[in-house]
Amino acid sequence: MRFTDQVAVVTGAGRNIGEAVAWKLAEEGARVAVVDLDPGRGQRVSEAIGRAHPGQAMAVVCDVSDRAQVQEMVDTVLRRWGRVDVLVNNAAITDRETILTLSEEEWDRVIDVSLKSVFLVSQAVARHMVERGGGGCIINLASTSGHRGRSNATAYTAAKAGILNLTRTMAIQLAPWKIRVNSVTPNRVGSPVGMDEVRTDKDVQNLVGRAGVPMDIAQAVAFLASGEAAFITAADLLVDGGALSVTEP
Repeated sequence: MRFTDQVAVVTGAGRNIGEAVAWKLAEEGARVAVVDLDPGRGQRVSEAIGRAHPGQAMAVVCDVSDRAQVQEMVDTVLRRWGRVDVLVNNAAITDRETILTLSEEEWDRVIDVSLKSVFLVSQAVARHMVERGGGGCIINLASTSGHRGRSNATAYTAAKAGILNLTRTMAIQLAPWKIRVNSVTPNRVGSPVGMDEVRTDKDVQNLVGRAGVPMDIAQAVAFLASGEAAFITAADLLVDGGALSVTEP
């Protein structure tokens, strides 16, 4: 039980990767704040975890692109459990447009949810970690879309690229307080962003030869959050099945 007596906050935890991360951390002893904008999804995940692990999950509705809501979410967790040890910034939305067709409004919406939220939530949690004397870790979900260009997304690729360097910057700035910051890069795991259908092995090209599943990412996140990764910070862990080593389809 690597996270006994620890408290974790997972954003976008109502489905797919975020849901798997919340389950994995709870299974390893953490109390988990299941943060999602959709009340039904967050409550469903929280209640399911609570049935398996009583007292270890709470649902918090939050628009992670809104500073006031983010602060209230963190305050809610602190009022109930008194601390945050692990933050997983997973919430994201995508566009499916080119530079010629993407509207300014959609650009702003995707950047706000997928990148600005990482800044807002990390700032609120990091301030708490520093105030309590330091320690803790932050893990940001990047994407192979942040490592290379795409023909069918614009704001999303920019946001995920931003997460990669924001992660390194945060790691440098928070190191004096013993707060580790890392990112995880998935590729086409589970269901597409904002959609419910699940990809099949035919939908991906990678070196492993199968589609990624949410638990692949959850296990990587749990490793980076654990004491086993105590010497790892400012790193990006590729959990993409080797997709970045093959040509984009």
